[in-house]
Amino acid sequence: MKIVVMGYSGAGKSTLARALGERYNVPVLHFDTVYWAPNWQERDRGEAHRMVREFMENPSWVIDGNYTKFEYERRMRESNQIIILDFPRLVCFFRAWKRYFRYRGRTRDDMGEGCPEKMDPEFMRWILWEGRTHSKRRKFQEIFEQYPKKTVVLRCQKDIDQYLEGLPC
Repeated sequence: MKIVVMGYSGAGKSTLARALGERYNVPVLHFDTVYWAPNWQERDRGEAHRMVREFMENPSWVIDGNYTKFEYERRMRESNQIIILDFPRLVCFFRAWKRYFRYRGRTRDDMGEGCPEKMDPEFMRWILWEGRTHSKRRKFQEIFEQYPKKTVVLRCQKDIDQYLEGLPC
C-alpha cells in the first residue's frame, strides 16, 4: 500500500498520515522533516532528494505533504491512493492555532528536528492566503483529473472520520 496525503497547511495531513501508517503498519514520511533542517533552515536539496528517494524504495509507505520538488510525478504514479484535504482556510487556521498552543516551544515528530512549533505572521499569511493560490488549487484539480480512480478529496473532519471507518484493516 502506498498512500500520498496532500492538502492545505493545518488541514491535518500529518495526523491522517500517522493514522494510516499505524492502520497499515507501514512507514510514514512527513515532508516537513525532509524540507526543514534545524532552526527552520531549508535542508540541502541534494540531501532532501536522497532522503525521499531512499524512503520510496520501501515496498509500502505513506507520504505526507505537497512539496512538488520531491519526486512528485513518481509519488503520484506509484501511489495506490491520493488523499487531498481540501478544508476551508479558517478551519485550517483554527486547527494550526490549536496545534501551536499544544506544541508551543517544542518540535513535533512530524516536523524537522530543531524546528519548534511557531505561529508567526508569515505562517499565518501562508495558511490564509499564500498557501491557497490559484495554481495550488489548480494542481489539486489536475491530480483529481489525472488520477480519478485513486484520488479522494476530504473537505472536513467528518469526511476523514468516515474515510477511516470505511478502510479495511
